[in-house]
Amino acid sequence: MVRPTSLRLPDPVKDRLDRRAASGHEKPSSLAVRLIDEGLRMDDHPGVSFHDSAAHGRVACLAGGPDVAEVIDVLTGLDAQGEDRIVETATWFGIHPSRVRAAMGYYAAFRDEIDLQIHLRRREAAELRGRYEVEQALLE
Repeated sequence: MVRPTSLRLPDPVKDRLDRRAASGHEKPSSLAVRLIDEGLRMDDHPGVSFHDSAAHGRVACLAGGPDVAEVIDVLTGLDAQGEDRIVETATWFGIHPSRVRAAMGYYAAFRDEIDLQIHLRRREAAELRGRYEVEQALLE
């Protein structure tokens, strides 16, 4: 459900919003909603930020690090249990275990979103693997 909301923006902020929206071929109102939502999510989940992914659209990531979906996919695929699973995941990515915990917290809040990203990534990987195998068969 969407509810109309009146928001007064200082002129410099409105100008920046309009410029950013125009450069991204987006409506200013849509951009404002996205930025507010992402800002609230980042405030609720310190260490998580967002970036554009060519294949997956706008995705949550650990600031300066891997996407949350990548971290969760590795975390859930390991045989280790408990704290060892967190440490192994952190080692896999070369990040501090606290960053794995940040990804876990974000996943707990936005599970459906991250599960969909994991599903799409796995499907894409399977398609690429299949294409590679066909190409390699041509070379035999």
